[in-house]
Amino acid sequence: MTALLWLAALPCLYWTQGVESAPALKKAAIERLCVAPDQAAAWAKAGFTPVPVSDTDLALRETVAAPGIRARADRASATRSPWVFTNGSRFLRDPAGKYVYDLPAGKAALAAAEAYAYGADAVLKIEAADLESLGQMLAFLAALPKSDLPDVADVAVVDDGSATMGEALNLLVRRNLLFRIVPAPSAQYRVNVKLGTPEFPADAAADPSAFALNVRRKLTDEQRSMRIFGTEVVIGRLLGDGSRMRLHLLNYGGRETEGVRVRLRGSHPEGEANVAGQGKVPLEDLGLVDGATEFTVRRLGPYGVVDLPAAK
Repeated sequence: MTALLWLAALPCLYWTQGVESAPALKKAAIERLCVAPDQAAAWAKAGFTPVPVSDTDLALRETVAAPGIRARADRASATRSPWVFTNGSRFLRDPAGKYVYDLPAGKAALAAAEAYAYGADAVLKIEAADLESLGQMLAFLAALPKSDLPDVADVAVVDDGSATMGEALNLLVRRNLLFRIVPAPSAQYRVNVKLGTPEFPADAAADPSAFALNVRRKLTDEQRSMRIFGTEVVIGRLLGDGSRMRLHLLNYGGRETEGVRVRLRGSHPEGEANVAGQGKVPLEDLGLVDGATEFTVRRLGPYGVVDLPAAK
């Protein structure tokens, strides 16, 4: 992939201010902009890479939620657990879709990382106060080693297109249960989910949380390709080809998380992490345990990538 195509694969900042705002964008090291078509020439003359986006184009994009968490009271106790807002299942459900984020302050960097991690074609509408953090995240994403690995999935889901199934898929993502949407059940996967079958009756997805737990029990934790310990707010997306692996780690908690412990099926005696805000960092306590690779990322801000090469 050429540098220009790689840049185009990153989420695009939608910018409505005039070219007189160029100094602020250059200070944030943002070079590529989605702008109104009649402004594209002026932005190109100012040294930017403009992407013309009309109001009609923008209106045709699917609006997705600002990523993050919202605390909610647990009905069964006085404790509070975070409710994670992630768009991962929407991106997996329609990988060819076109999306737009309309973001409040403080969300731009995480949204950019989320779109990148899922390969989503996304436009970001942000608050000007987030220019610096967005610029830093885009620069980090652009500098990451390129990867074209396929998704790793333990569960196959026949998607009926319903809103109920959409929320069920959302819970699978939030529970770090790796799935792939398929047209029909396949023996390739450890668990096949198709509503209306004896294993998954028609109403099985009516309670998404119970549905996710049922899928997890059928799969078993021992057979999961990825497990993340010690946090409820970090979501992983795992890619691999049977030898190499890449793990995207998205932290929706809004603050740095310490001691993210990961277990991946398979033997990978070495690897490294690239963490936004830190750069390249070692994997701590990396070791092989019962046919799986375990390691810890000591500190994780909004986003990090772990690359595990093929065993030598």
